[in-house]
Amino acid sequence: MSESINYGGIFDLEVKEEELAVLEKQSADPDLWNDQEKAQALLKKIGSLRDLLNRWNEVSVGCDDLAELYEMAKAEESAELEESINSDFISLEKKVAEMEIRKMLDGPDDACTALLSIHPGAGGTESQDWALMLYRMYVRFLERENMDFRVVEVQDGDEAGLKSATIEVNSEFAYGLLRSEIGVHRLVRISPFDANARRHTSFCAVYLYPVHEDIQFELDMSEVRVDTYRSSGAGGQYINKTDSAVRMTHLPTGIVASCQTERSQIQNRETALKMLKTMVAEHYRQEEEAKRADRMADKKKVEWGSQIRSYVLHPYQMVKDLRTGVETSDTGGVLDGKLKAFMEAYLLSTSEG
Repeated sequence: MSESINYGGIFDLEVKEEELAVLEKQSADPDLWNDQEKAQALLKKIGSLRDLLNRWNEVSVGCDDLAELYEMAKAEESAELEESINSDFISLEKKVAEMEIRKMLDGPDDACTALLSIHPGAGGTESQDWALMLYRMYVRFLERENMDFRVVEVQDGDEAGLKSATIEVNSEFAYGLLRSEIGVHRLVRISPFDANARRHTSFCAVYLYPVHEDIQFELDMSEVRVDTYRSSGAGGQYINKTDSAVRMTHLPTGIVASCQTERSQIQNRETALKMLKTMVAEHYRQEEEAKRADRMADKKKVEWGSQIRSYVLHPYQMVKDLRTGVETSDTGGVLDGKLKAFMEAYLLSTSEG
């Protein structure tokens, strides 16, 4: 520990400081608030950069302090002081690791808030129950991480589980962190719905859409079917049971956006329209990328063959990410929202490419 460790380079601190200075100068423009959305986006970016630099300064000071304490501990041969230093060092390593993860969230959409949508595959009650398990897993993860979110739509299954669920995650870098979840999730277990207690395999697809505050996309409303219905779903405290729920279907693509969170049908309609615009814009953007590249190497649109993670509850306990190889026997913990290890490994694997 006596050697100086320089983490500064990996965070491009000088570049970040210069960027912050430019943005702060722009924020002083008296005409800035003529465009409120642009102004808010600018202030949000300034806050993010300040937070990054403040955390780096905290880590840097911590490193210097630990280096001094380490020299003192060697001189005094104090076991108690060494134990305290080791504890502080572990805490410091954790902070650096968190900053490294944030550094990897540098994709064009990574800083965006996001819409996370869960849809069961074929299999009726089995896959719909699996959708409910995934929904609860993501809600618990978001709660664990103190992320700002709201459930905008949950549709009950025919007998149990869910037909669909959509969660709006409003924390910064939500898309970057959650993009590891895009794909098909497979569950293997003894079915609680099978009187013969046979083993079943179920599938669910998880979609993620980046939400851009300045999205430049107009929907042709003649291509949108609007339905109203009574709210339902196992959303618990997050769902209002009213007659004002709104479902919008974009007929050319079949994309559906629903909202049942608000008590006013007008508010639900506005939210559903915003969601539909985000989803359809992302769909067409992916199509354009596919045409240009002739393939989608980092594919965001989910196909049923693109399984990303396997959750086995019988005959053994194992959750395994099929892309990174990360696995754990703590299936209960994973289904209770302990997902960081999978997310971090995915970010590391994609950044190396």
